[in-house]
Amino acid sequence: MAGAGTGPGRQERLTAEEMDERRRQNVAYQYLCHLEEAKRWMEGCLSEELPPPTELEENLRNGVLLAKLGHCFAPAVVPLKKIYDRQQTRYKAAGLHFRHTDNINHWRDAMSHVGLPSIFHPETTDIYDKKNMPRVVYCIHALSLYLFKLGLAPQIQDLYGKVDFTEEEINNMKRELEKYGLQLPAFSKIGGILANELSVDEAAVHAAVLAINEAVDRGVVAQTMVALRNPNAMLLDLREALAGAYQEVLHRAKLEKGSNARNRVIPEGEDIYDRCLTQAEIQGNINKANVHGALEEVDDALESQDAPALYRALQDPVLALRCLQRDNLHRYLEQLSMDREQKALELGYVDLLEQEEVEAGILAANKKGEEERAMLGAVSRINAAIRRGMPAETLEALMDPAAQLPAVYPLAAPLYQRQLALLQRQHPRGELVQEELFVAVEMLSAVALVNRALDAGDADGLWSSLVSPALGLAGVEDGNAQRYFEDLLQLKGQSREAGAEFLSWNDIQDSVTNTNSSVQDENDRVRAVRLINEALAQADPEKTLAALLLPAAALSDVTLPTARRYHDVLARARRLKAQATEDDGAVLWWEEIQDGVCRANQDTVAARRMALGTAAINQAIKEGKVAQTLRVLRNPDVALCGVVSACAAAYQEQLAAVMATKRQAGSAKPCWIQHKLPDGAEFYLSLQSFEGSWQRPRDGGLNTTHLSREEIQSVITRVTAAHDRERLWASNVAFVVRLQARLRGWLVRREFAARRHVLREQWPAAIRIQACWRGYKQRRAFQERLRYLHANADAAVKIQAGVRMWQARRKYQERLRYFRKNIKAVIKIQAFVRANKARGDYRMLVHARNPPLSIVRRFIHLLEQSQQDFWEESEVLRLQEEVVKRIRASRQLESDLDLMDIKIGLLVKNRITLQEVVSHCKKLTKKNKEQLSEMMSIDKQKGLKSLSKEKRQKLEAYQHLFYLLQTQPVYLARLIFQMPQNKSTKFMESVIFTLYNYASNPREAYLLLQLFKAALQEEIRSKVDHVHDILTGNATVIRLVVSFYRNARGQNALRQILGGPVQDVLQDKTLSIRTNPVDIYKAWINQTESQSGQKSKLPYEVSPEQALSHPEVQRRLDISVRNLLTMTDKFVSAITSSVDKIPYGMRYVAKILRTSLAEKFPRAPVEEIDKIVGNLLYYRFMNPAVVAPDGFDIVDISAGVTLHPDHRRNLGSIAKVLQHAAAHKAFDGENAHLCGVNPYLEDTHKKFRRFISAACCVPEPEERFNMDEYSEMVAVAKPVIYITVGELIDTHKLLLEHQDSIAPDHGDPLHELLEDLEELPTVQSLVGESVASPADGSAEQVLSQLSKMEMSLTLTSKLVPAASSEESDARGLLLSTKQMLVDIIQSQPGDSLPEILWTQASEYEEASHDHLMHRRALRDAQTPAKLKRNRSLAANSQLSMEEKKRKIIRNLRRLESLGLVDSARQYQELVDELAKDIRNQRRYRQHRKGELLKLRQTLEGLNAKTLFYEEQIDYYNQYIKTCLDNLAANKVSGKNKKLQALHYTAARLFEKGVLLEIEDLPLSQFRNVIFDIIPCEESGRFQVKAKFMGIDMERFQLHYQDLLQLQYEGVAVMKMFDKAKVNVNLLIFLLNKKFFKK
Repeated sequence: MAGAGTGPGRQERLTAEEMDERRRQNVAYQYLCHLEEAKRWMEGCLSEELPPPTELEENLRNGVLLAKLGHCFAPAVVPLKKIYDRQQTRYKAAGLHFRHTDNINHWRDAMSHVGLPSIFHPETTDIYDKKNMPRVVYCIHALSLYLFKLGLAPQIQDLYGKVDFTEEEINNMKRELEKYGLQLPAFSKIGGILANELSVDEAAVHAAVLAINEAVDRGVVAQTMVALRNPNAMLLDLREALAGAYQEVLHRAKLEKGSNARNRVIPEGEDIYDRCLTQAEIQGNINKANVHGALEEVDDALESQDAPALYRALQDPVLALRCLQRDNLHRYLEQLSMDREQKALELGYVDLLEQEEVEAGILAANKKGEEERAMLGAVSRINAAIRRGMPAETLEALMDPAAQLPAVYPLAAPLYQRQLALLQRQHPRGELVQEELFVAVEMLSAVALVNRALDAGDADGLWSSLVSPALGLAGVEDGNAQRYFEDLLQLKGQSREAGAEFLSWNDIQDSVTNTNSSVQDENDRVRAVRLINEALAQADPEKTLAALLLPAAALSDVTLPTARRYHDVLARARRLKAQATEDDGAVLWWEEIQDGVCRANQDTVAARRMALGTAAINQAIKEGKVAQTLRVLRNPDVALCGVVSACAAAYQEQLAAVMATKRQAGSAKPCWIQHKLPDGAEFYLSLQSFEGSWQRPRDGGLNTTHLSREEIQSVITRVTAAHDRERLWASNVAFVVRLQARLRGWLVRREFAARRHVLREQWPAAIRIQACWRGYKQRRAFQERLRYLHANADAAVKIQAGVRMWQARRKYQERLRYFRKNIKAVIKIQAFVRANKARGDYRMLVHARNPPLSIVRRFIHLLEQSQQDFWEESEVLRLQEEVVKRIRASRQLESDLDLMDIKIGLLVKNRITLQEVVSHCKKLTKKNKEQLSEMMSIDKQKGLKSLSKEKRQKLEAYQHLFYLLQTQPVYLARLIFQMPQNKSTKFMESVIFTLYNYASNPREAYLLLQLFKAALQEEIRSKVDHVHDILTGNATVIRLVVSFYRNARGQNALRQILGGPVQDVLQDKTLSIRTNPVDIYKAWINQTESQSGQKSKLPYEVSPEQALSHPEVQRRLDISVRNLLTMTDKFVSAITSSVDKIPYGMRYVAKILRTSLAEKFPRAPVEEIDKIVGNLLYYRFMNPAVVAPDGFDIVDISAGVTLHPDHRRNLGSIAKVLQHAAAHKAFDGENAHLCGVNPYLEDTHKKFRRFISAACCVPEPEERFNMDEYSEMVAVAKPVIYITVGELIDTHKLLLEHQDSIAPDHGDPLHELLEDLEELPTVQSLVGESVASPADGSAEQVLSQLSKMEMSLTLTSKLVPAASSEESDARGLLLSTKQMLVDIIQSQPGDSLPEILWTQASEYEEASHDHLMHRRALRDAQTPAKLKRNRSLAANSQLSMEEKKRKIIRNLRRLESLGLVDSARQYQELVDELAKDIRNQRRYRQHRKGELLKLRQTLEGLNAKTLFYEEQIDYYNQYIKTCLDNLAANKVSGKNKKLQALHYTAARLFEKGVLLEIEDLPLSQFRNVIFDIIPCEESGRFQVKAKFMGIDMERFQLHYQDLLQLQYEGVAVMKMFDKAKVNVNLLIFLLNKKFFKK
């Protein structure tokens, strides 16, 4: 609520005026909320949007909205026609009119008609004259409750605290209420007043209603039903079947009302009905449940498509459905089923129809029935008009809307008449029905549009008409649109010339078909050319010929015998074209194809002539006529070369010889001869018909005795050549003879050598030939044996069977004797097999993707919580409480010991008195610690945990608040950055670590990591502007994370990582590492002087360069560097090999730091980011433990013992090298003498980089701690924290101060929780103790002790039920379904969930289920309150087995609609979820056992630590006792001394340097200012008085110990009186000198 209160940080007491102003603002806010409630309720009733609440009052004055509201619940009393100015046009134009009062009176009459008591009715003038608008709103609220009781309207919402108004709106409403002086009615009393007005016996009704509320709280359905049936409750229409629904809806309504009551501030005091349901609300919720049950019956009937069941369900009086008509029953079923499916599609799941939706569906079905009857009458009139044959009458009848026909066009009236009359005559009954008329008229209208477009010359309009589905043309193609237009336009002209006015549908279809055919012919030619090219790409002449012969190709002179030649010529042309164009995909065009065909035909003619010429030559050779042969050889068609007339006889002879040779070897019977052309083609010629062909004859036979052209040419060439050689050799006969002789000799020698070589080389082959022969003989013998056995197969089988039977019998007898002898071992083996089977089943449960239901059933009992589980949970809670208390006590003790160290140090320096040390030491005694431990727990009979309603509400509010803070880390993350660093550190260590129980269990560890993650990301986002700001800015979150994991969880890890190398350094007595040359030089001089006894002649003070000039110093430095690197290497190995030992939280924070920096600074080098992560993991986490191992329990050191300075120096040198290596920083400048270490630093830095990358590779916390969204819901124990009263108040105070910063949204739940807590409580109110007198000096000490008291808070979430109970949360639904399935699966067997759910349970299975539920109820009764199950889950246990099945089936439908399960897979998803729960339950139990062990070990460690601190306390006590003994003599003499006051002027103190300045006072006035320093009775306390010219001005209490603390912290200047600045050191010196004589 904006503007309704002051800021949360305000601490001063409000004045009476301010309190009154706040009350008035609160009243105005309440009234605005009531207006908003009334507005939303009226919007739901009227189904229209209303003006905002600030304008609603004015809009109600004309009564229009009120009259419409009256029509909603009493339509007979207020019909719509009675409402004056229903659209408010008169009101908007001229304002109010006296007739508007009629609307108000109609509304009042409607309220009287339904029976609303007149006590609620406002007067007409209250509305019309705006005399009392709050009474009108009050009446609307009463009316809403009354109508809800009657089941006529929804329930009004309670919006108090849930809506926001501006401060201006609240102030305006406050002034409006003050203007009229109106008292706001008691809206919260409406329920009680309504019950009193309507009941006969008020007391009886009141008692019955309270009994119902109590029964609802108990949650037992039977008891609730008994209470509802009480006649005194005057409840109507109770139904036994809906008892469970009554319990559920009433319980939910009561929770919502209680939640709203907690949000509301009731000025007139709390009434019992503010949290309990009234009689009207109970009746309204019963009506609501009845309606829901009736709607479920309607839904079941719709799902089963049962019309009679639907009619029975619709007749239920609770639905109040009017105008039900039995004749329309099937229409109701169809309409409501369609509405149900539509709603399922919109929602994404199947849901019930609302009452309004059912009523709307009934009305729609009735309307459809009326429309259907009107349509039948209109169709009858159309048929009559068609028979009369008048186009105008027919057109008028077709245009009747009742006929539900498509639009008709008057210009086409004759077309409609002609075509419809034709259809009517063709109809068997002579009557056209509506469907036939619809199709015909739709088509005829489309034809009319086509004719109109052609007449107008509109090509686009024609195309739209042609593609219209109504026209129904076949074969209309997009690409032919323009051709259609041109052809149809031409056809239209021709038709008009022929005397036809319209183109018919057939004319249009024929034109389209013809156009398509023309276009198709053109396309076919293109397609044929493409097919020819595709055929050419293949080596199949037949395909080429087929493509060439396509009619679409239109090629001329294509003949079948030339097919082969066509293919070869065209293929070669295509290759040449591809080469010429350098395009492998080049194709031949139609002209090129035609040209190729012509060339192929020419080639055929030329080839035939050549073949005929060759045949003529062969014939001449056969005839033996030399002249004839010579003549045909010179035939140009054969084109033979080298024919010489002188060789004619030789030609004849040789050719005849060749022919004779071929005749002997070949066949002369076939008539076909083959010829090869120069291009490689083959041509065939028939010698009988002299026909030629490019294809090989089908019979495959060729005449091989026929000489071919090549053979003839060869003979001619040879004869011609021989003729030429003969003349040449005639002159070289002797040379030729010699040459032939030598060649013959060489050929003989070569053949002899080859034969000898073959014999030598083929020796193995001869052996193999012999072996093959022997193998052949063996195989032949084997085949003979095999034939013998086959011949006696029956005997062989009998012999084999007998032998096998004897062997099997003997083996069985031996096995049986063996088993009887080893019966015990057999039993053990069987047990092992069964165990192995169980392990296998469990492995399947764990590892299988979809484990079967039988496996899940075997282990489903593991989900039940046993007594051992509850005992272990209780033990974990007890140990966690003990560990947290021990940690807090240990930290407090450690803090006190640190302070004791400081005080003793100051005592040694003579800075404070011994008495102050003794006083502080008394706090550390064992008796004092025991008293403090007793005070740490608050008495449960007092304070916040007292048994009173108010305290209980505040306790619950704090539990809700801390649950929100714990589970939503963003609040604490923002709060950390709203405080200074010193306060935020203290806040984290004292409150936040307590809130998360120091991460003592996985849940708290997970949530604490979420807080660290959110805080670190917030700091990087808002405060880090450069990547190195994390290093230089001392990030708050980094500091707190390191502090937590180094001191709490990570101390043991540091000990494991660094313990070994640190012990090596401490145990090596000879190890001395000095890297400063001056220190080495001085140690060398001291050693020389102590050994010689004489003063060294070398100077003692030298520079580093001078020291390094001495060889001995350099030698010692080299030894130290070698020792340094050796020891450092041990530390590096220990650190880089112990990634897994680093606490998971540190590694995860490092991972978040790395990723967050990389996201914000994407251009930053990876090496720079790794340096920052290394700074976190090494420098901040490990380096302090390296430098000071005694401060982090890295090594065991006795009380009073410290590390030797040499050891600290050695560890410091090692830490320095490790720092440089981690930061990748080389030694230079002042450390230039260590530059030789730089290569080592480079190598070590690479190791650190690998270490950092490995450290950042960690899983997410959800995986590490096995946390998911269901973990909180199924947890057995509720989270408990232990927090002191002071910490609780401090947290509350900080949240109030910074709530606007950490929760800027006013609707944030944090604001609501802080409002529940109201103002900041005091320590006394929370503890229940009172302090005697605030002025008493011990009051502050008592309050301090009370604030340290501890209390335990059981954290719970503030669950406010949703306003709409129809929509259940998917997670809760899934969890409830799984719990009920566990019960069903354990009690009833089955192979799948559908089989179990849809199979009736036997009596035995029912009894088993009841026994299981009884056993669980007994176990739950013995369970502690902190460990009890979820209430909603426990409620399901009261259901019977069949009720659970029905509820499971409903839930499964809902889950399937949400996409969580699939019925097609038999709900395997739920079985997988159960298997996952079993696995998680096992892991949780194992983890819990580990947690118990870890908590016990932690307690042992804390006990050891406490023992160490006690040893230190004993050591301090011994030291103080010694001091007391030494100063015992001085005590007596110093008792009676009384210190005198000091008087100084400001000028004097200014001269001493004690006083530095006084603001707004010049130096000349310092002499008029006098300071009196007066010692008090308590040692160390002084009162400083300031006087100006003798008049007392200021007083200041000065604590000597505070001055010492300021000096210890390095503060040099302090302020007194908020004006005077004082030098702290000189003031201490003055007090020491004057009062302590130092």
